[in-house]
Amino acid sequence: MKKIALITGATSGIGRATAYELAKHNINLILCGRRQERLVAIQKELGSQVKVHTLNFDVRDKKATLEAIASLPEDFKTIDILINNAGNAHGLDPIQDGDLDDWDAMIDINVKGLLYVSKAVIPQMTQRKSGHIINIGSSAGKEVYPKGNVYCGSKHAVLAITEGMRIDLNPFGIKVAAINPGLVETEFSEVRFKGDKKANEVYKGYKALQPEDVAEVIYFAISRPPHVNIADVLVFCTAQANSTTLNKN
Repeated sequence: MKKIALITGATSGIGRATAYELAKHNINLILCGRRQERLVAIQKELGSQVKVHTLNFDVRDKKATLEAIASLPEDFKTIDILINNAGNAHGLDPIQDGDLDDWDAMIDINVKGLLYVSKAVIPQMTQRKSGHIINIGSSAGKEVYPKGNVYCGSKHAVLAITEGMRIDLNPFGIKVAAINPGLVETEFSEVRFKGDKKANEVYKGYKALQPEDVAEVIYFAISRPPHVNIADVLVFCTAQANSTTLNKN
């Protein structure tokens, strides 16, 4: 029987690449995102390979999140793999100049959104005593860097929550993992720089990780035998040594 994976933030970047990677390995998909037209486009492309169901909601909205996941049709209700990928970064201000709306957005999506989705999915996993949760963290959850303050805080929280999940869900045989990428070439920088031209410079002069690189790591974690849990992975491109050391040509 094919497994079912639910992916948040599936309309772009790592989430989208993961949908394509898992489809290659015959895993049925529940794709969640805010951009309905993109969800439909991905569903059309992957629908010939695997079963695909889409859910259009914003993880910041607690009610919408719980209702969307509760609305799944019978043949999609048993979620074997949860990939908490939805996340964002807003602004690069020092703490004294930080924008409260930016802070709210990062905490609401990166931390609370992850919790809302997890709350909707975990009870069925504990009931079945099986499941696999992968939370997409960041190298920013391992190391704070200048002007990263609240974003780094939100990703440190993701790591702490992941470790707490792993402990609490251990008696149920549920695997819990954190996959933490460094610089990945996605729309991420456009959002962070709010359309500023600086976003175009972020990935110049070196080869950043591609979303597909991270998707392959996610599938590797999923495909381990039952007794193996890849608990925590930090992934950099070769040019990146840590959050502030980058070898550009």
